[in-house]
Amino acid sequence: MRFSVSSSDFLKKLQVASGAINPNPVLPILEDFLFDIENNVLTISSTNLETTIITKLDVVADEGGKIAVPAKILLDTLKALPDQPITFAVDENGSGIELTSDYGKYKLAGDNPEDFPETPAEENVDHITLDAWVLANAINKTLFATSSDELRLAMTGVYVQVDFNKIVFVATDAHKLVKYQYTEGIDSEVTNSFIMPKKALTLIKNVVTNESTVKLSYNSTNVFVDFGDTRMVCRLVDAKYPDYNAVIPVENPNLLTISRKDFQSSLKRIAIYANKTTNQVILNINDGSLTISAQDLDFSNEATEQLSCTYSGEPMTIGFNAKFLIEMLGILESDDVVFELSTPNRAGILMPSEQTDTDSEHLLMLVMPVMMSN
Repeated sequence: MRFSVSSSDFLKKLQVASGAINPNPVLPILEDFLFDIENNVLTISSTNLETTIITKLDVVADEGGKIAVPAKILLDTLKALPDQPITFAVDENGSGIELTSDYGKYKLAGDNPEDFPETPAEENVDHITLDAWVLANAINKTLFATSSDELRLAMTGVYVQVDFNKIVFVATDAHKLVKYQYTEGIDSEVTNSFIMPKKALTLIKNVVTNESTVKLSYNSTNVFVDFGDTRMVCRLVDAKYPDYNAVIPVENPNLLTISRKDFQSSLKRIAIYANKTTNQVILNINDGSLTISAQDLDFSNEATEQLSCTYSGEPMTIGFNAKFLIEMLGILESDDVVFELSTPNRAGILMPSEQTDTDSEHLLMLVMPVMMSN
């Protein structure tokens, strides 16, 4: 088995595949890439048993074959080389590997490709195709709201709901919730749902390119994500997602419209003076005026700022975790935001101000209040 390839092209593909290799895997073979050459195409696979990445690269090969290659030493070698043609050769025994560059030769030991885990088969799948930027946007908007609590397994991933002509992404950690919906060009013959794990979504976000389209194929155990010449196979989170619609308040008569950047900047300053355990800030809202305040009684710290706003509804005083609000305002991209409120003990809803019900893209963020002490 022998092939020649550009070192920089080779490195780019290996870096994509390396996302599925954990630092301390349970099996030594999981430290390897699996190389498979057929008809001058090199298929590179990697896995951590939860996520598998498969990507392809055109090479000049004299014959086909398979070999498992230690990932770290190969990556480190290629990173240290300037861009140049290199030759990769496996000896007759099928275990010794020789890499040849303009500078010299590098030898390393390969592993038996038969030891590499089987990739899950694509069986009984439904599928949907969408623009890659939609998937990337959905991940960016929702991933931060997932939970890290393994006791709430369902909340550690993003819930994906495919419903004929729309796709919905939901994430929550019980303190905040994000719902991102997209409807343009979505066409599915079925309605279904699944939970994608956080780590797999992070990998997808890092390697998907906005120019491509993405095909999502899914069954009861895995989702297969295809874009360009790369495929990712992710094991789904096996849990029942909570009824997120039940926690979204429907009647929100109090509407606050305010500059997103001004609101976020003020919160960042006020949060410095908040209690470090609760991060509580108090919003005192009246017609045309928002007062943001915080105090930390343990250290006698307090701060107050006043912002102009547009408000319709009853005057209200409500407490929130400043960290959550700052994070959400950083994800939103509009100049102004609308904060929908009902009562001081019910969740508030943050949305972009220019969003309408007819838009193909719809984003809703919910944040639970922090109960105010007397």
